[in-house]
Amino acid sequence: MNAEAARRHGPLRVAIVYDCLYPHTIGGCERWYRAVAQRLAARHRVTYLTRVQWDLGQGPDAPAGVEVIGVNAGRRLYTPRGRRRVMPPIRFGLAMLTHLLRNRARYDIVHTCSFPYFPLLSAAMAHAAGGPPVVTDWVEVWPRDYWRDYLGPLGGAAGAAVQRLCVAATGPAFTLSQLSADVLREHGYRATPVVLQGIYDGPILPPPAEVVRDPVVLFAGRHIPEKQVTLIPEAIAIARRQVPNLRGMIFGDGPERLRVRAEITRLGLDDAVACPGFAPWDRIDCAMKTAMCLMLPSRREGYGLVVVEAAARGTPSIVVQGAGNAATSLVQEGVNGFVAAAATPAALAQAIVRVYEAGPAMVRSTYGWFRGRARELSVDSSVARIERLYRSILQARTP
Repeated sequence: MNAEAARRHGPLRVAIVYDCLYPHTIGGCERWYRAVAQRLAARHRVTYLTRVQWDLGQGPDAPAGVEVIGVNAGRRLYTPRGRRRVMPPIRFGLAMLTHLLRNRARYDIVHTCSFPYFPLLSAAMAHAAGGPPVVTDWVEVWPRDYWRDYLGPLGGAAGAAVQRLCVAATGPAFTLSQLSADVLREHGYRATPVVLQGIYDGPILPPPAEVVRDPVVLFAGRHIPEKQVTLIPEAIAIARRQVPNLRGMIFGDGPERLRVRAEITRLGLDDAVACPGFAPWDRIDCAMKTAMCLMLPSRREGYGLVVVEAAARGTPSIVVQGAGNAATSLVQEGVNGFVAAAATPAALAQAIVRVYEAGPAMVRSTYGWFRGRARELSVDSSVARIERLYRSILQARTP
């Protein structure tokens, strides 16, 4: 098969660039990229370019069929306040620039996340120097005021400027929500991004056998300011006035965890709300199958994968209305959960009570909501669209 025919029909050589690899680093994007890499590796040659996040001498926990190349770019990604450090992305970006320049003929296409920005710029520079074309995932686009809150006046201005540069350097792009696609266009992107709604990589479970749920509010995620986890204990305390046996299970860790635990104690909820930290997925899965609802009070979400995971188990979700919260698009009011009008304990408590009052009917409707969208919400549907874009890009470049 000659080079032109390979580009049209044969296996491709794909480089996925992201500075985190699941399960060495835990998060929605990490799980998304691992699933995409593994699916693509069934038909293509896939290399995952990332930081070294594993103990030296042990090697990475690589997805099946995927070559993982790790570079030393710093192991500590976050400050004590939960903000991304600046130097690891810069170091990773420089390492990617070196690798992609030295291996310009090794890959047919480079697929990178926009965040943390510097690897995207490196991939774009390597492409300009004769390297492979680049496709980019824009999970989120941050407004200037968010940059200022995140890094302060000077750091925020610099971060916003780097993001603008990255938008200008972006060629073909994917987003995981229509919200992110619209915001990307507002920030100067001139093409039309492909919206991928399928990032669920779990099983299609049979209808829940038990629709009478334990009165438990579940959270699973990082304890960072954007997730607003500290609102949950007081929301539970308020809702317990109408649901006296209500309990909470708050999984995860991060810089806000001490504040969460302090709130639990302040409100006298030590016997009602558990905060066990990070836990194996099997434990979270078991809790999700029996919980009354999932609570995700984030003010910003590029997608909100945990809402889909909960719905697959018949568990409704409570999210918060917000201009930067794409998770609201995954909740059909009164069907698979509720959208709280404000990020306040009182508003969240009201939503908890509404889920409780809906009872087993909402478990059934939540499961029905998921089953009706299972195909479009699956990773496989997105990977099919990703492959089509790869092919179209390469065919357009074929003489």
